[in-house]
Amino acid sequence: MIRPVVVAPMAGGPSTPALVNAATAAGATGFLAAGYKTPQRVEDELRAVKGSYGLNIFVPGPPPPSVDALTAYRTLLQAEADRYGVDLPPLRLADDDHFAAKVELAVAHRVPFVSFTFGVPDRAAVAALQSAGSRVLITVTSPAEAARALAVEPDTLIVQGGPAGGHSATTTPAEHRGDVSTLSLLHAVRTDVPLIAAGGVADRADVDRLLAAGATAVQCGTAFLLADEAGTRPAQREFMLSGRATETVVTRAFTGHPARALRNRFTDLYTEAAPIGYPAVHHLTAPLRAAAARTGDADGLNLWAGTGFRSARPGPVADLVARLLP
Repeated sequence: MIRPVVVAPMAGGPSTPALVNAATAAGATGFLAAGYKTPQRVEDELRAVKGSYGLNIFVPGPPPPSVDALTAYRTLLQAEADRYGVDLPPLRLADDDHFAAKVELAVAHRVPFVSFTFGVPDRAAVAALQSAGSRVLITVTSPAEAARALAVEPDTLIVQGGPAGGHSATTTPAEHRGDVSTLSLLHAVRTDVPLIAAGGVADRADVDRLLAAGATAVQCGTAFLLADEAGTRPAQREFMLSGRATETVVTRAFTGHPARALRNRFTDLYTEAAPIGYPAVHHLTAPLRAAAARTGDADGLNLWAGTGFRSARPGPVADLVARLLP
């Protein structure tokens, strides 16, 4: 059984085997993030965790709707490349993030919980995981997405509300505004399949409210960004602890897909101009973000965080889980 508090998979660094193991020891369920990693690195992390844990996998999406829009955005970002003294890469339009290989790893390692985001895996992948003993979870952001997910017979749905930090799981990025509350979405998704509520969870009162509304568990990511065991970049830690973080915005500026981040110089300059086009924009901005991280420039980083960021606290995972457990 999944535990009442789930430590969300946070791709790009924050989710580490140490974070997942500490979450398990504290009575929560932690998830590794397979996104952006090679299959070898994912396998190394799977070997480093134990107990009741999960693995999150990105579902490949459709090709970018407009190469011209991506080309124009690349031209616009040349100013950032000049700022950091790096070269922008050519457009990379196709990348499935080693989807099949990561599913095979999850099957081979009999991962207890396997979640998917950015879409619905095919029924064959779901069945293979279930045959290996995994419980399959699919992340949805609307009743329509829930209906599509249920067609492949998952064990659980993760209902992700607009306040959630990081990437939205939406399959309609042009329409996503991040304005649907987690509680209202939980009420809107009607199914006998267990539901995990995700998005904007800041404290125990939020956990209690969502469990009382019918969720079997609550998934939290932002609450663990400052955990001792998290791999969160130093620049983001400093930005959050210094009080410089004032609000969050939903932006495609860093990856071409809607994601909630702390507002900074980059979001101010590029949110309106950024096209739809994940993961092409992700690859395009990767050297910019790497350079910003090297120099400790939080204003050039994708500071993923949910609306509850003000409640995030530093400390060991055990203490942070204890603040949330009902």
